[in-house]
Amino acid sequence: MRISVVGTGYVGLVSGVCLAEKGHEVHCVDVDQAKVDRINAGESPIHEDGLEALLKKHVGERLQASTDLDQAVRESEVSLIAVGTPFKDDAIDLRFIRQVSEAIGRVLADKEDYHVVVVKSTVVPGTTDSVVLPLLEAASGKKAGEDFGVGMNPEFLREGVAVEDFMDPDRIVLGGMDERSLEVMQRMYTVFDGVDVLRTNPRTAEMIKYTANSLLATMISFANEVGNLCAATGEVDVTEVMNGVHLDKRLSPITEQGRITPSFTTYIEAGCGFGGSCFPKDVKALVAHGRERGMPMDLLGSVIVVNEQQPMRMISLLKKHFPELKGVKVAVLGLAFKPGTDDIRESPSIPIIQALLDENADVVGFDPVAEAEMKHLYPAGQMRYADSLVEAIDGVDAILLVTRWKEFDDLPEMLSTMTKAPLLVDGRRMLDKQSVEHYEGIGL
Repeated sequence: MRISVVGTGYVGLVSGVCLAEKGHEVHCVDVDQAKVDRINAGESPIHEDGLEALLKKHVGERLQASTDLDQAVRESEVSLIAVGTPFKDDAIDLRFIRQVSEAIGRVLADKEDYHVVVVKSTVVPGTTDSVVLPLLEAASGKKAGEDFGVGMNPEFLREGVAVEDFMDPDRIVLGGMDERSLEVMQRMYTVFDGVDVLRTNPRTAEMIKYTANSLLATMISFANEVGNLCAATGEVDVTEVMNGVHLDKRLSPITEQGRITPSFTTYIEAGCGFGGSCFPKDVKALVAHGRERGMPMDLLGSVIVVNEQQPMRMISLLKKHFPELKGVKVAVLGLAFKPGTDDIRESPSIPIIQALLDENADVVGFDPVAEAEMKHLYPAGQMRYADSLVEAIDGVDAILLVTRWKEFDDLPEMLSTMTKAPLLVDGRRMLDKQSVEHYEGIGL
């Protein structure tokens, strides 16, 4: 199929490149000429494992990028809207969704072929039907369901392994306004064998995305609240508590081949909070959506409260040993919100760094890939950045481990060779508490 993808962020670029890998002809569109140039040069503007290799493989062949939305829509059968929907004030910001919908509608006014416009951006239930569809009709002067189709196709990509998730999906959710739209949408995915496909309406598809992310976020905040209670109780370690909980056969089934440990149990582990472009934004958006409809979302509201407080647990653990932080040399290990990405949006490292700077601590940060992004928030004049893990921990009084990068597995061995080992505050409980001389951890 000939597919246009509008927006080349994490969702748009990964979707476009992977659809090209699956044999489709893809035209990516973005308003940022510099980003377009990088893509056409085979250089990925985002860090995502395996993405650049596939981009280099297909750019100039089955994939191209441009700022020309008109051409992209005219020459394609399907347009995927993959622009950002940031949470602003008390609702998601649909400015970019509206702009793109109107722009596509103007192209459809003169396009004779039947075209399906599919929303891939995460939007609250009702957006595709009540915002995108009317704007398309108004701008095109045509009728949805007769002259063109409309659908919603949520993504379930985990940053860091987004290419793997797209190429080997666990589900495909198609929300179409009618059967014709659904049929065209499903044609995009006929190249994916043996995958469960759920066909439904756009509102349900939109709700599935929010529900999935909100469930995972709830699991994390639940584990963190239990971890905080474990710490307050004394002589209780949340990692041991959760290991005992995970052994429930309803969570980790026992088969003839042995016990299966599902990956979702990693969300029921205590840490310093979740971040990223999805969980915080999506939970807040669903809470706001419920409030607008007279349905208070008390549980999800608490999920956000717990998460926003969690990074400061790291500062509290640090202050057990350094009541006054002025002049204390602190290494913050991990700037991205999770390993495998350079995305710092809503990263727990941000409030942690800010709290340290507010108390005049001497802060050095290290991350394998996210340093450049963090420098937009905290330039080198406000804090120092290390080029290596060795440099980051050299001469510091304390280490705050914020992101579960595999590179940090070597910390115990590195610290054991130091004459004066610093305090290590493990915000992810990724290290054995017995492996470090001066250890503090969330939920311990």
